[in-house]
Amino acid sequence: MSRALAVFHARFGRATVYQLNRPFNVHAHREGHLIFHVGGTPADIDVCDQRYQIGENWIVAVNPWEPHNFLPNDVDNGAIFFVLYVNAEWFAPPAARDQTLRFGRTCFRRTATLDRCIRRTAALVCGAPSLGCLDGELRQLIDSCYEESWRVPELMPERPCAEVTDFRVRKSIKLMSDSPCAEIELDHIAKESGLSRPHFYRLFRSQTGVTPNLYLNTLLMERALDALVATESPIADIGFDLGFSSQSGFTRFFAGNVGMAPTDYRRAAKVLRA
Repeated sequence: MSRALAVFHARFGRATVYQLNRPFNVHAHREGHLIFHVGGTPADIDVCDQRYQIGENWIVAVNPWEPHNFLPNDVDNGAIFFVLYVNAEWFAPPAARDQTLRFGRTCFRRTATLDRCIRRTAALVCGAPSLGCLDGELRQLIDSCYEESWRVPELMPERPCAEVTDFRVRKSIKLMSDSPCAEIELDHIAKESGLSRPHFYRLFRSQTGVTPNLYLNTLLMERALDALVATESPIADIGFDLGFSSQSGFTRFFAGNVGMAPTDYRRAAKVLRA
């Protein structure tokens, strides 16, 4: 039953409304991530191995590259969630602020003012004909959530911000990013980066906060999403280009990370331009 009701790709990132009734695999995003419950049974989400509830009284914010997964509580009917994926460059242009998009807390109170803004913006996402009528609402909502996440910081310790400083990890990231493929041998990446396999996995996770496998999966998902909305290539061809040996293998991978089949995502997706 999991399906996309509305999906918009634009300079800010992605704005989506999903009906979800199936769990995700543990995954991560390069973008910041805001999750709002807008209908049905509340669900749970694990962020960095800690569980939070996504319901009408709470907002969940996930920083870039923080591992997380979605856990529904109603597998029959599912629930509806308004989900934003926020590009750090759009939120914080280098000339204006620190480039790092980091929310102060993972879970924070959904105030009455935020609730009105969430429901108004979600309704726009479901019916916006152009970016012009949506961009300002998204900016207001994201800014308000960011500010709310930093209120009363003593309630939660500051979340660490990983910075990749080791040249060998930077090299491994470049090797994976140049041509992400499901068939990439991470042992080969480790060797090319000058590291043994155990040292590579430990160092990569300490530098990035995620495992090499999770990082590669994120790169693959980015390429898959771009291909689905920017091209008319058949689903099977997109999967083969990303190194999957079959369309069913690619569909399982996509559904495990997005919650629905690539055909369902493409059907709902639109690219909004200013």
